[in-house]
Amino acid sequence: MPPARWPCVRLLRRSHSAPVLVLERFSFGVGDRFAHQAKAQLQAFLQLQSQGVQVIPVWNKSNREHTFIGSEPQSVRDAAQSAVLHLKWPHAWHVDADHIRLQTVDRFLAPSDFFTIDVADSIGQPAPADQVAAFVKRHPELAGVCEIPGIAKPFVITAAEVARVATQYLSAVREAGEIFRHIASRKGGKEGFIAEVSMDETDAPQTPPELLIILVALADEGVPVQTIAPKFTGRFNKGVDYVGDLKRFRREFNDDLAVIRHAIARYGLPANLKLSVHSGSDKFSLYPIIRESLGRAGAGLHIKTAGTTWLEELIGLAESGGKALQLAQEIYAQALEHVDELCGPYATVIDIDRTRLPSAIAVRQWTGDQFASALRHIPGHPEFNPHLRQLLHVAFKLAAKQGRRYTDLLKANEAVVARNVTQNLFERHLKPLFLG
Repeated sequence: MPPARWPCVRLLRRSHSAPVLVLERFSFGVGDRFAHQAKAQLQAFLQLQSQGVQVIPVWNKSNREHTFIGSEPQSVRDAAQSAVLHLKWPHAWHVDADHIRLQTVDRFLAPSDFFTIDVADSIGQPAPADQVAAFVKRHPELAGVCEIPGIAKPFVITAAEVARVATQYLSAVREAGEIFRHIASRKGGKEGFIAEVSMDETDAPQTPPELLIILVALADEGVPVQTIAPKFTGRFNKGVDYVGDLKRFRREFNDDLAVIRHAIARYGLPANLKLSVHSGSDKFSLYPIIRESLGRAGAGLHIKTAGTTWLEELIGLAESGGKALQLAQEIYAQALEHVDELCGPYATVIDIDRTRLPSAIAVRQWTGDQFASALRHIPGHPEFNPHLRQLLHVAFKLAAKQGRRYTDLLKANEAVVARNVTQNLFERHLKPLFLG
């Protein structure tokens, strides 16, 4: 793919090889369900740049979301590119084929330069015993006392533990390699795209020693992963704050950063390899921990959000009143009628107490400000309702079913909607993460 197709991306050139697409130190994945808010999102990155911090936008949308909306992956690139040209964004930007599998990746090949390879379903599928034995034999250094700079207490890992972790994760790593090579074969080589490996949508978190073994396996598999998305301890629910032990998260996050540095130095993984935090939207209690940890370690970060933009659209419509507010109220009423259907695909990343959901009749009486206050995530606000927010987070396909009625109202109320989108992304996400 000629560089002109991917404007403003950072390319490194190796001797006698093709240019290498390199993800910058800080990148932020933003969802845009209906492809109407790219300019409003990019405004937030420009505001951050004006305060001296460069963070690279990565527009992401999964195959599942395209299916629900009825859109095509090219629409994500088109919207992003239009915003970049309109606002004269001078830096890199990317389009992420989010949570792709081998069965779904092909439709993303042309418009995407970032691929989130999702192998969570293969975690726990036992790897063949001979492959496990070969891995353990190939890496005797993993067994015993493992001292890693930046981690106060050395890991003590037995050979049996190495074998257990390899049994649990080697099949997933092999799948990641298969998908990576498939992408590379169709995009003219492995240097022209960014690979992320996602292992977050699974039941159990990966400990730092497990992350080390996974990274070693990825190096063996020849996957030049630039970001890795493990599952952390605690709950990373959609659109609401983190639920868990903050001290434990701090220790785990810092240890993971140290493990990555060690894996880069010891196993030849890309020098810019960094942690990726999925369902990272609205994790307000974690942002100070993440910012402090990154500063101390000099590390990078990729953080991924998705449906918060859709929620800000709904907030903007509610504040606009009239027909726009009426549609927001109708969507909530329909969501109440289809709770099970809407929540099923997201059961692992939402926690909704249905007794805390207001009735459709009550919401129909709300003013636009009341609706917006219930939905907008401002901790401590007396009207904020996290249960309503999580339900509407997964109800975007109800808006999609409205077709032009929904998108025409977005256009008619663009100023109010865009203000909410930009303010949410800058004030509640980028600013606390990167400015403090």
